Amino acid sequence: MKRAFKVVDVFTKTPLLGNPVAVVLDADGLDTKTMQAIAGWTNLSETTFLLPPQNPQADYQLRIFTPRHELPFAGHPTLGSAHAVLEVGRAAPRNGVVVQECGVGLVKLAVDGDGVNRTLSFAVPPAKLTPLNPAQIERLEGILGATVERKMTPMIVDMGVVWIVAQLSSAAKARALRPDFARSVAFEHSLGATGITVFGPHATGDAQIEVRSFACSQGVQEDPVCGSGNGSVAIFCQAHGLLPKRPSAYTATQGHCLGRSGRIAVHIAPDGQIAIGGQCVTTVDGILQN
Repeated sequence: MKRAFKVVDVFTKTPLLGNPVAVVLDADGLDTKTMQAIAGWTNLSETTFLLPPQNPQADYQLRIFTPRHELPFAGHPTLGSAHAVLEVGRAAPRNGVVVQECGVGLVKLAVDGDGVNRTLSFAVPPAKLTPLNPAQIERLEGILGATVERKMTPMIVDMGVVWIVAQLSSAAKARALRPDFARSVAFEHSLGATGITVFGPHATGDAQIEVRSFACSQGVQEDPVCGSGNGSVAIFCQAHGLLPKRPSAYTATQGHCLGRSGRIAVHIAPDGQIAIGGQCVTTVDGILQN
């Protein structure tokens, strides 16, 4: 069967500088096994499948797969899939919002602008926070090959996708990491985590932090630019009192070590709700045959 298919570069307006997500726009009739096989074949950090919504409040239903597992939610696939949906006219914003149905329920995406100037953002789902104990922190530092900021206790941030989050002393230190990927797989499995996300502050420039996300247990050694990873960092910062007075906003960069130039816009509303946003551009537009 021939199915409409796109690859969308997320957190950039320049092709090849963001994080690609494969979007299968006609997923009716595909079973879970076949979806997983397609995701393994694309070998991108995530592949998504568009289906009619089951909830009448949603514009569409989305299933999200890594090369190895299905995820109830993920950030850059949510943004990239919404871009694809809007581009082909499968949905239109209502009062500036489109609504995605996925494993964590309904996710609202704000739509600002149109075409190449469109910016999309999603509200980060509620999260459960679990601090790491000292033994787990030592194990994390051994995997990273670097010390973390112990005063800002590393945490497991569970928002459907589960990240182990830690702060480093600088963006330069984050960029210099060379993690032990094999040990990371075992560590992630032991904590029921999707992966590890770290960040460090920039000394200069218009971006405040550099972020890196490693999801080795999902078959993704490093995610180029990660929406849920950045969401988990914002939640971590909020929990540790690191964010400025609300409302506020900051910019994160990610992907430098993989030759990318992702830019993530993070907004914190007066009520504390965190939103993750950015621009998207379609890089592949075609037909998937299966």
